[in-house]
Amino acid sequence: MARYTGADCRRCRREKMKLYLKGSKCEGPKCPLESRPYPPGQHGRGRLKETEYLLQLREKQKAKRVYGVLEKQFVRYYDEANRQKGKTGEALLQLLEMRLDNVLYRAGYAKSRDMARQLIRHGHIVVNGRKVDIPSYQVSEHDIVEVREKSRELTPFVVARAEAGEKTVPAWLEAIPGQLKVLIHSTPARQVIDTPVQEQLIVEYYSK
Repeated sequence: MARYTGADCRRCRREKMKLYLKGSKCEGPKCPLESRPYPPGQHGRGRLKETEYLLQLREKQKAKRVYGVLEKQFVRYYDEANRQKGKTGEALLQLLEMRLDNVLYRAGYAKSRDMARQLIRHGHIVVNGRKVDIPSYQVSEHDIVEVREKSRELTPFVVARAEAGEKTVPAWLEAIPGQLKVLIHSTPARQVIDTPVQEQLIVEYYSK
């Protein structure tokens, strides 16, 4: 499984905003964006000419980095969204939101999407009673995602139960911390997806 292995905080600095890639570190004073709120590299403090293409590229890169998806896979999501009826940008965000690693993160059972991917790859998660170890697995309406019974006393899940209620869970899914279970009620509408991207710019980028 291909994945990004570089410094996550550089990615937040490049987008000039917190993407919450490092879990609790992003909330505290040790977040590098607090002390260095400019892009990394020797030209980070220089002025860039904000062309239309640059704005489109930055939105695409931001979405990829938030969800932890590489370019090849992101293009596949875009192509699939483009084949669906309705707005392509909205369909793209819905596909990304319905990834299993994102569901685990949104439910509050993982501090970050990276952590959620690790928990899934290690075989701790079951969907509808069947073990799934693919982070990009697409959940559907009425699916039941839960932590495997043998894994429920592991530290990450004990912490998740203790911190239940501290994180706002989106309305399209329901977290049951006592059972470490997530119920998928529906496909998320665009207005309930709080990812800070302008999806229309991504559509314009790939439409060239």
